[in-house]
Amino acid sequence: MERIMMAHGSGGRLSHELIRTLFQKYLGNPYLDQMNDATVLPGRENIAVTTDSFVVSPLFFRGGNIGKLAVCGTVNDLAVSGAIPKFLTLALILEEGLPMADLERIIKSVAETASEAGVSVVCGDTKVVERGSVDKIFINTTGIGYITNRLVGPERIRPGDEILITGTIGDHGIAILSEREGLEFQTPVVSDCAPLNGLIDAFFRPGVKCMRDPTRGGVATTLNELAGQAGVSMLLDEKQFPLTPSVAGACEMLGLEPLYLANEGKALVIVAPEVAGEVLQKMRAHPLGRQAVRIGRVEEGKPGLVLLETPLGGKRIIGMLEGEHLPRIC
Repeated sequence: MERIMMAHGSGGRLSHELIRTLFQKYLGNPYLDQMNDATVLPGRENIAVTTDSFVVSPLFFRGGNIGKLAVCGTVNDLAVSGAIPKFLTLALILEEGLPMADLERIIKSVAETASEAGVSVVCGDTKVVERGSVDKIFINTTGIGYITNRLVGPERIRPGDEILITGTIGDHGIAILSEREGLEFQTPVVSDCAPLNGLIDAFFRPGVKCMRDPTRGGVATTLNELAGQAGVSMLLDEKQFPLTPSVAGACEMLGLEPLYLANEGKALVIVAPEVAGEVLQKMRAHPLGRQAVRIGRVEEGKPGLVLLETPLGGKRIIGMLEGEHLPRIC
């Protein structure tokens, strides 16, 4: 008998198979089948809606905590879908015995991050379960935003487009891993957890085709998703990937591929080549985009194929994440 494995929650290949073979099989409809970070609903005004659950362990880490992460993750899913984030719901499942001081610290972070992102928490729910039924606290959020003139999506991607990223990769994944395993680096790794809507406001202009935040499964899995949805191939330049020295060192020491590490404050942005320079300039002028770089381009070729060009000039296929990698990083 098949059973759910940790890898089904990794954001990689097994996650996608579960969605396709079970959830879409029974629940599929034109809205769910958009398969983007947020779903656009019709009406007098186009409304975008997204939902997410957060089970990160540990609850507190360098650069944030589960409360900040919940707001940022939901806001970012709306923002990269072209929406202006406006409202959040907040549902909590609490374990009996959770220190009240920890809960207050988490809710204070929710309030501060929501204020920074310009969104309001408009409703919520709280459930308490017996000790051992949940790991301290799990959070579920739903986000609602409005689509104005920012029409983006994988269907707009064309060969020749350039692939940009707003900063260093792998920071969140290594921050969680180091906190969980007690790893010490010469320079501590801090999660990049941050709301991206202000950055996107700063650089967005006509010619921006598609945006995604590469969370679970990292940059590699996200680009595989986009290449498949758009029916194109992509060529990445390994020399251009921005890594902090601590993340690069941790990956080398632990045998991890940074392209599969989670990020919680970065956006992948695919743009028409004629606006790439201007978009990069605007990214770098914002505090959250100072290390933005071009990492590759969209090409004609086998649909869904993502290739990585190595510093020696060779090329290798980069597929979706296999296995569980780092569970419970968001």
